Parts: sequence; structure tokens; C-alpha cells
Amino acid sequence: MEAILKDPAGAVIGLDFDGTLSPIVADPASARIHPEAPAVLAELGGHVGAVAIVTGRPVATALELGPGLADVPGLVILGHYGFERWEDGQISAPPPPHGVLQAEAELQLLLGSLGVKGATIEDKGRAVAVHTRRSPDPEGTLAVLREPLAALADKHGLVVEPGRLVLELRPPGMDKGHALGLFLAERAARSVMFVGDDLGDLAAFDAVRNSGLPGVTVCSGSAEVTALAERADIVVDGPDGVVALLRELASAYSRP
Repeated sequence: MEAILKDPAGAVIGLDFDGTLSPIVADPASARIHPEAPAVLAELGGHVGAVAIVTGRPVATALELGPGLADVPGLVILGHYGFERWEDGQISAPPPPHGVLQAEAELQLLLGSLGVKGATIEDKGRAVAVHTRRSPDPEGTLAVLREPLAALADKHGLVVEPGRLVLELRPPGMDKGHALGLFLAERAARSVMFVGDDLGDLAAFDAVRNSGLPGVTVCSGSAEVTALAERADIVVDGPDGVVALLRELASAYSRP
């Protein structure tokens, strides 16, 4: 934190979206960014070297669920774990991988054959996710799905990314840690903070620690996931706590 405060131009602030900037909700499509987050990010972005959102969501979805993000100066959104990038109003990305389309086509039949109830499928373009939050037994349903979804992913050359009552099938070769590491090198960062809430953010925590830079990891805490809190330097109380921390950081830069 001392390095981030003393040399703001060299600092990169990385953030997850769901559970970090946006509260977790039963229906992922109804998630919305914390109402105060865009303004706080805009203020922070005026001081630090870069602010980057690193998310498994498609870039277009993050922008849709985060009104005001498009107006944050200098913001970069690395969507689909870095497969997509939004910067200066432009999205760059390779075409969707064929394996994801094949897996998604088989998912509904697979869920039906397993007899699970309340599991929902989310088409994420370059990934497909199965959520169990609406199931009568979310944890039990997740346990039933782990092995069959792992087999389906392997069949189509994909990997499974676990999350908060969700299993996501996506192409291998990119995760939040890899995406963050590439971004730190690109920006010649001299310090880094990453804020996340879920198991998928562990790779980004590792990237902070392996970067060789002064770094701090922050967990947006919840009762659902404890593994991240155990690895974090700082734990805050959900998106409210994240916004409060970012606001305090921005205010520290503004003080004489």
C-alpha cells in the first residue's frame, strides 16, 4: 500500500466484477454494479497508472451491467479472462471457440439426464456456465454436476472454472492471473492491487505475488467463499467495502 500511495503513476488497480464491484444475485443477468462504483473508479483513475476490470463476463455484458463504466477515463476491461479487451470504446477479441458451442448444445440434455432441478445455463459467448443458486439444494446440485461437467469439458477441449455456486466451461490457456500478468507487463507497472471475491480470482492473487512488484490482494468477503479471504492481505465487507476502500485510496491521493 505504501508503494501504491507513494508512486500512483506506477500503480495498477485490478478488480473483478461480480461479487466485487457488483453484488451477487440469484439471476446473473440481473446483476448491477454498485451505484457508487463508477464515480469512485473515475476519481481513482485520475491518479493511478491504470484501472482494469478483469472478469469472466463478456465485455459487452460488463458494460451493460455497469452503467457509467464506459465513461471512466482510461478504464480497461479484460473480459472472458482476457480473451476480450475493451479500451477507448473499442472491443477486440478472437472468434468464439467451437468447443464452447458444442458443449452448450449438449448441456441441456446432460442436465436433464442427471435429474437436477433449478440449474440454469448462462451463454457467455466464449464460455458457458451452469449456475445452481436457484436450485433447492445449491451445494448438493453443484456436487452432482462437477464430474459430468468435467467430462463434458474434456470432451470438447475445455476446462472447468469453479465459482460461487457456478461451474464454467471455457477454453484453456487464459485465466485472470495470466490476463493480469500480461497487463502489468504491458503497462510497466511498479505496484499492483487486485480485488476479487471468488475462486477464479486466486490466479490473479498468485499473479500479484509472482509479479515481483510491491502488491496487495484484497478479498470482497462473503460467507459463501472463504478460500480467498484466507489468502488475502485485506478483507472487506462485500462490494460496499470494496467501494469504501477505493474511495479512501482516491481520497488519500487528493489530500495535500
